[in-house]
Amino acid sequence: MKKFWLVAVSLVMMLAVVGFSGCTDGPTTIGTVDVNSQQSGIWVSGTGKVTATPDIAILSLGIESQETTVAEAQANANEAMADVMVALKDAGIADEDIQTQYFSIREVTNWEVRYDGGEKEVVIGYEVTNTVSVKVRDVTKAGVVIDAVVAAGGDLTRVNGINFTVEDPTPYYEQAREQAADYAKAKAEQMAELSGVTLGSPTYISESSSYGSPNYYRGDAMVVPAPTIYPTEISVGTLEITATVQIAYAITD
Repeated sequence: MKKFWLVAVSLVMMLAVVGFSGCTDGPTTIGTVDVNSQQSGIWVSGTGKVTATPDIAILSLGIESQETTVAEAQANANEAMADVMVALKDAGIADEDIQTQYFSIREVTNWEVRYDGGEKEVVIGYEVTNTVSVKVRDVTKAGVVIDAVVAAGGDLTRVNGINFTVEDPTPYYEQAREQAADYAKAKAEQMAELSGVTLGSPTYISESSSYGSPNYYRGDAMVVPAPTIYPTEISVGTLEITATVQIAYAITD
């Protein structure tokens, strides 16, 4: 008896599915999504690019000290970093534009040959690293800030990189997005004309944006040489802000 009911229920479910798919003449929907519209129409993409002049420089810089004891290394690093902070304030950098990026105290080791011919790892000192991210709101002063930090931190100074950005990228994104949408629509109109159909309204739109920032240095810490009579020259260049859209248009004919 149980087997009979199982077969009957299965048969009813199969008939219901077949009946649903067979009796649906219009577009199949799941909730409010038109499944068929995702498989028909004219799909196009467009990209817009706008160049912008950076108005902010972001420096990654700090202090690195190595001594035989933690106390000595930390004392030297703290003193040098305090001098760097004074130099940054004197250069017009606000407190809110300085943020600790990295801090570490680690052992410095070396391998020595043992009496039996093997090797052993021994601690030869300790290294203290203190790195900060500095936002320079006047990009023309980026080189001046670097020189001031080098003079304050001396041989313990490390400059890890410099990036450029814009304070408010929104207007540039809007321009790039408008260019991308116009280009995508023009492509869809051309494709419709070539295909002999009439272009309808958009049924799907997606967008992604990005901008590239030139990196003049990024990687392992760099020991900055003592300052000379020549100031550090920094070239700002331009940023490329990109927006890409994908649009699906319905076909009315």
